[in-house]
Amino acid sequence: MEGAVFFWFFWAVWVYVTFILEKQSPYRLKLAVIVLVVIIFSNSYFMVGRLQIAWSGLILLFFSYSFLVNEKHRIIIFHSICSLIISIAYASFHLFEIFDPIWIIFKKEWMISICMWYLAIVLQKKLKGRLIIAVSGTMQGEFLTAYILYKLQIPYTVGAFPYLDVCSLIAVLLVSWSILENAGTYLQNHFPFLEKEKQKSS
Repeated sequence: MEGAVFFWFFWAVWVYVTFILEKQSPYRLKLAVIVLVVIIFSNSYFMVGRLQIAWSGLILLFFSYSFLVNEKHRIIIFHSICSLIISIAYASFHLFEIFDPIWIIFKKEWMISICMWYLAIVLQKKLKGRLIIAVSGTMQGEFLTAYILYKLQIPYTVGAFPYLDVCSLIAVLLVSWSILENAGTYLQNHFPFLEKEKQKSS
């Protein structure tokens, strides 16, 4: 069912942000608003010519840009380049899927999510940056894909439920990877005796 992964993930994020995340976090209110707005508009669309665009995807793109407003120019430029790389990769995947589907060896949503996840962790070091370029890059890739398919007279809806599922899968993979990356530091800070035992054994 299209949209199932999206709804599960976004509601889980909303519950975490609202009830578990520290109230002092500067991202708490902003994330809660983003999640709720995207869920509310997830089934709303508008037309630009013959192109159908989902409000939810456009809202995600807008908010991903908003996180960079107060950053330095060089950081914005670097994020833009990273985002462009993901956009081209995302659009290329969709075009290969349409014109040469034989190389899709397992579910396409997981294939594209893993590819974009890998690009994000290679291009950015922190979770925030990875999520920003993943969301903005894939959404820009949606527009690029739609533009190319529009020229070929193939209908395509930008930012629809299939995209939201992929975006959610990428976010799950990025968050999981970040947890694994920080697991060692967490264990050292909260269980210092483990480090002492390691030193004694050496």
